[in-house]
Amino acid sequence: MNNLLQKDQDKIHELLNYALVKGLNYLDQINVLPTSVKVEGVQSEGLSNLGLGGKKTLSEFTERFESLMVASTGPRYWGFVTGGATPAALMGDLLATIYDQNTQTDKGHGDVSALIEFETIQLLLDLFDLPKDYLGGFVTGATMSNFSCLAVGRQWLGKQKGIDIAKEGIHTPLKVLSACPHSSAIKSLAMLGIGSSNLVSVNTLGSTREAMDVEDLILKIEELNGEPFMLITSGGTVNTVDYDDFEAISQLRKKYNFWWHIDAAFGGFAVLSLEHGHLLKGWEHADSITIDGHKWLNVPYESAFFFVKEKHKLIQVETFQNSNAPYLGDPLDNFNYLNFLPENSRRFKALAAWFTLKAYGKEGYKEIISRNIKQAQKLGSFIENSKDFELLAPVRLNTVCFTLKDVRDKAEVENFLSRLNDTGKVFMTPTIFNGRSGIRAALVNWRTTDEDVSLVQDLMQTAINKTVQ
Repeated sequence: MNNLLQKDQDKIHELLNYALVKGLNYLDQINVLPTSVKVEGVQSEGLSNLGLGGKKTLSEFTERFESLMVASTGPRYWGFVTGGATPAALMGDLLATIYDQNTQTDKGHGDVSALIEFETIQLLLDLFDLPKDYLGGFVTGATMSNFSCLAVGRQWLGKQKGIDIAKEGIHTPLKVLSACPHSSAIKSLAMLGIGSSNLVSVNTLGSTREAMDVEDLILKIEELNGEPFMLITSGGTVNTVDYDDFEAISQLRKKYNFWWHIDAAFGGFAVLSLEHGHLLKGWEHADSITIDGHKWLNVPYESAFFFVKEKHKLIQVETFQNSNAPYLGDPLDNFNYLNFLPENSRRFKALAAWFTLKAYGKEGYKEIISRNIKQAQKLGSFIENSKDFELLAPVRLNTVCFTLKDVRDKAEVENFLSRLNDTGKVFMTPTIFNGRSGIRAALVNWRTTDEDVSLVQDLMQTAINKTVQ
């Protein structure tokens, strides 16, 4: 064995303790660590011929990179709908790394990790009050979750046209309808060979809405002259967390033939709010649903999951089966994640979710969701009552979309945002809504307190005062 590798093996406890202490120091300081830093081009050191060993490598990391690690899982990182990681989720993720299982099958010669993943899916169905007629699995993020769901939808749509797309490829254009799909859904259509130009755009309800106009949807469906299609709907849009009318859409299933997909990456968690749960009414009838774990579930990256109705099990296997690998067994003989989602090699992603769900239960997540919603409303109220800011849309859930009052100049908005983010105490992201330059703040972190919101309000006021000087 290599000499350095042998030494590191002999000192594995010591090395892991060094790394753990460094990680814990980061967590201890996360409330005061910067939410953004200036990276002025990091010089590469190149590969050492002999190697440094674990301890010296940790020292080099500390010297060169540690100070550049931002508090992206901290209480005031409000960009990109980035969640944090609960203590229990960190426990599970740490063990997932150490156990290093390739999660595949739930019986036979497989390990227990697939059984835990299957159980975690059942826990999530309980969390979201969804029926148990869904199968599900973990992938890396909402992009792969949307991809997985739409891949099964593509196979279903091909079947309606007499084509086994998984085997034969796409012979004819496939139609997809949507109003405000997330960019990852559009990306998925491109990766699936459906093509973004085959997306038929449905009108929204108004200038401050991103929800689908069901009457226009019906018109667009009628124009297809009975052709089956896929429908991508929003369970919380990115800018304004708007929801399509799932009850109305579920009624359309009685007349029209389509695959219904819901992208509820973070908006699905609204079902845990007494005041907002009605927004998801009817979503249990969808063929497939996308939800992110590394957003409001507050588990580490990379984590998302999907639900697909169990009645589509055969189509799902047709989509993802390893049909030319006899060493993997019959794809229909027993449940094997190898044949139910894109990846063959898979990290034990479900363990972090299992830990946090078991640790805090439905009531724990209800508290996080309700608290974040109230904090977003507090920020929204501050903006509404300000002479310097204005909301671009009502605060419907946990995301605040706003801009500078009476300002149309993009550069001025960007200048303010730069001043705000340069404080290193909060991070927000730019956006465009209804043609106006704006700013998004998304609150999904279990650590965020009311005091954090008050601090950010003060920072915003200071930054705007400097902007107008």
